[in-house]
Amino acid sequence: GEVRTLTLRQAIDQALAQNPDLLLARLDQQKARHQVTVTRDLFAPKIFAGSGAAWSTGFPSSIEGSAPSIVQARTHMAIFNRPQSYLVAQANEEVRGAGMDVALRQDEAIYRVASLYLDAEQAARSLEAARRQADNLIRVRELMEQRVAEGRELAIESKKANLAVLRASQHVDGLSQDLMTAESALALALGFGPDDRARVAPEERSPLVVPASEEASIEQALEGSNELKRLQSSMQSKLLEIKSYQAERLPKVNLVAQYSLFAKYNYQDYFTKFQRNNAQVGASIEIPLIVGRAGSAQSAQAEADIAKLRIEVGRTRARITSDLRIAYQNLRRSEAARDVAREDLDVSREELTIDLVQMDEGRL
Repeated sequence: GEVRTLTLRQAIDQALAQNPDLLLARLDQQKARHQVTVTRDLFAPKIFAGSGAAWSTGFPSSIEGSAPSIVQARTHMAIFNRPQSYLVAQANEEVRGAGMDVALRQDEAIYRVASLYLDAEQAARSLEAARRQADNLIRVRELMEQRVAEGRELAIESKKANLAVLRASQHVDGLSQDLMTAESALALALGFGPDDRARVAPEERSPLVVPASEEASIEQALEGSNELKRLQSSMQSKLLEIKSYQAERLPKVNLVAQYSLFAKYNYQDYFTKFQRNNAQVGASIEIPLIVGRAGSAQSAQAEADIAKLRIEVGRTRARITSDLRIAYQNLRRSEAARDVAREDLDVSREELTIDLVQMDEGRL
């Protein structure tokens, strides 16, 4: 496999280009766009041509609804079809929802890649620190072996130093495996091969700007949530579906047109006047009288789906609010831990300075 070194920005750009989940969402968006064309096809004129020539004996009866003819051409197109119009609007809404789904998958891909990148970066730093500690313990072991040889320490101290080196080496091996796992997971999220690894590039990054107000952050998250927008789009799509079921009782108007080129031998013995070219253009009007109960049942099913979506919207809003409150609590806890760590570092530095002065004076 190949090892690729990337910065955080390069990793995010790579994820936006070829993250598998994001690519699947974009393909679903393309399917939704094509579905609009399929649904609108009923309102587009279609022309069919062919031949219906036939030998007949007796009266020239129609075949499949058309009289025997040398050439036939006919067209059919919906002029007024309210249920189909609502289905077209629903397909357009599905395209809008698919776009929100792409944005949602994009946000998830960015978050996942950033998390995996930071995990790999933390694993690399931990491994580097463990290696430095192992090198220091090796020098301590060498020093301890020298002191034991001089008789200034017991032999058990040399064994303890060697045990510390073995433990440090085991810790380094474990961290190496953790780093390899983190880099492999990052490579898969970026769309690389299963044997590739994505290595983090050391860089200085400016800290994130955290909004000062918790309530303002919650309001902004609820307004910009692509997940909530996707659920609201699904509700709008179901409303249009209900309207299409309810519109089944409305009349439908279709354009019909037909042209036929007749053969003289089929008609000359039965009609006093023969006309070779024949055409009809008109409108077909269909008025439903009894439409059955399937439409009302389907409408009830769609209303149940809308009720489920409303519940899902409420649960999503509550989850977003709770997650943000927990995130702010963790942020405040981390800031407190950072302040304590800084104080601990300052105290350790002062203690080290005092120890160095005492060692120079021969008191330590």
